[in-house]
Amino acid sequence: MTTPASNKPGRRQLANAIRFLAADAVEAAKSGHPGMPMGMADIAEVLWNDYLSHNPNNPKWFNRDRFVLSNGHGSMLQYALLHLSGYDLPLQELRNFRQLHSRTAGHPEHSETPGVETTTGPLGQGFANAVGFALAEKLLAQRYNRPDFDLVDHRTWVFMGDGCLMEGISHEAASLAGTWGLGKLVAFWDDNKISIDGNTDGWFTDNTPARFEAYGWQVIRNVNGQDAIEIKTAIDTALKTPGKPTLICCRTTIGFGAPNKGGKESSHGAPLGKDELAAARVQLEWPYAPFEVPEEIYAGWRAGVAGDEREARWNALRDQYAGKHADEAAEFARRSRGELPEGFVDSANAFIAKLQAEGPVIASRKASQMSIEAFAPLLPELIGGSADLAHSNLTLWKASKSVASDDPNANYVYYGVREFAMTAISNGLALHGGFIPFDATFLVFSDYARNAVRMSALNPAHAIHVYTHDSIGLGEDGPTHQPVEHLASLRYIPNNDVWRPCDAVESAVSWRAAIERKDGPSCLVFSRQNLQHQPRSEAQVTDIARGGYVLAEAEGGTPDVILIATGSEVGLATQAKATLEADGIKVRVVSMPSTDVFDRQPAEYRESVLPNAVRKRVAIEAGVTGFWRQYVGLDGAVIGIDTFGASAPAEVLYPHFGITVEKVVEAAKSLG
Repeated sequence: MTTPASNKPGRRQLANAIRFLAADAVEAAKSGHPGMPMGMADIAEVLWNDYLSHNPNNPKWFNRDRFVLSNGHGSMLQYALLHLSGYDLPLQELRNFRQLHSRTAGHPEHSETPGVETTTGPLGQGFANAVGFALAEKLLAQRYNRPDFDLVDHRTWVFMGDGCLMEGISHEAASLAGTWGLGKLVAFWDDNKISIDGNTDGWFTDNTPARFEAYGWQVIRNVNGQDAIEIKTAIDTALKTPGKPTLICCRTTIGFGAPNKGGKESSHGAPLGKDELAAARVQLEWPYAPFEVPEEIYAGWRAGVAGDEREARWNALRDQYAGKHADEAAEFARRSRGELPEGFVDSANAFIAKLQAEGPVIASRKASQMSIEAFAPLLPELIGGSADLAHSNLTLWKASKSVASDDPNANYVYYGVREFAMTAISNGLALHGGFIPFDATFLVFSDYARNAVRMSALNPAHAIHVYTHDSIGLGEDGPTHQPVEHLASLRYIPNNDVWRPCDAVESAVSWRAAIERKDGPSCLVFSRQNLQHQPRSEAQVTDIARGGYVLAEAEGGTPDVILIATGSEVGLATQAKATLEADGIKVRVVSMPSTDVFDRQPAEYRESVLPNAVRKRVAIEAGVTGFWRQYVGLDGAVIGIDTFGASAPAEVLYPHFGITVEKVVEAAKSLG
């Protein structure tokens, strides 16, 4: 095809560049979702060219607006936007859409593509992440802004489809956003009435605008999502109501411009096909070859970005701010860089050494609260919360202040019973920057949040997930509340560090490790019942951070048997050691608070803890047994529980399920 004479492109032509880059990429990949990018292209064009404050030359500029594509299957919309506006995403990457090692994966990936704020695809989670982004902006502005210095002043924009709004997480997150009055959050609903199975009239008849109004949102209804003037008017209206988040309801046609597949589910998740693409080019007056974008279109897209200028103005403001508020500016800069305050590690180590010397016999959930109390005053970036279990999870500390207030030191989130949204919002807080968030619930209810925990690890996000009531040891609440498979399930998530400490000292070390870790999330798992303090040398205290270590060495040389345990079962292992050694069996006890961290240690260290020559091994943990075969082998033994629990006092349940000193001794002796 030939390029027509150069003209200043109109809005529709700018939007058509998105449409055809998306459709051409899906066609080349022979898979993907062209319908949403073609339907939302006009909305995206108005937002990115007239409102979005960003800098393609520095995607990590701190005061940028955050754009989230919650309906992440339409990833080519975002890739086209990034390419057209000048990010480091060359045309060849769009040609390589969905191919191995490209930066244009099937769904947007935060760690792979410059300008992608969060990994999206599991519907609704991007929307909840966006609530976290907006909450982060609100809290940072409350803490650092001063008269004449709006140091923190940016918006969060989120695109979402019908599928996002069908997911339960959208209800949870939208309710909280309204409660918090997140006025700098604007969501665009792609109301095209089509999902994979066809027209949604048979399964999505909610009065969505009324629902959001009930949540406390400003709702702008009946916007023609293919009309730039209506879109612009809607956004202007949204910005006039600073105290409420806004939902803009955009009626669109999925696959807009495709004459035979537009408005149909056939354009949702499959290439349009060569003939339909050619017909769309004719209908939308786009006479260019696949992946061809004329220079005047590029010029039109990049004319209004001015990212370097925006950032330069903000940098000047920041420098002026520092001249008048030096301490606040230094703290803000440190938090923006994701650096811990000077002296944190020394203070944390001193607290850990104090616990080791004092040896408290307490529940590890209480030890967790003591750790928060010790570390939080050192970390203004630490923000916590619980899913309506603050007094059971023990996540409150003396300086806790609700984020529902205007307090500049607000640092605690009452999430209500919303485990899934809580975890996804934590991910948003972490990905925004300036915060280290933690969230909390019972371990058994990590099931409600599990996909968001997985997304923590995939992004990755520096989020801390706190889980208490970690086993049948919680007692009378019974099997509905007693986790069995959950530890193994969480450990099987790649890049997710799971810690199950055995006493107050290991609890504090796990908190320190989670705070220091920057390349992924940590799950901290704590008990309801009291745990015995374990004696240790200074070197052993240091080795806790390696995930597994020799807690008690065999008397008289090489061990005959190694007992491996976590959490409350470490106490059983040390008692079993005494019994076995009285019978002349040499026993080493290994405490393994984090198998994930232990597995990353050098082979030499792992061999020093679990020598291959010692094949008689027993693992003890009040959870499913299969996970432990990788450490004890098929010739070892595992003491655990492979059924659901029961309702009874904890001291009755452990003997009932055979998790006792006697059973450990019996298993060790049975190994020959």
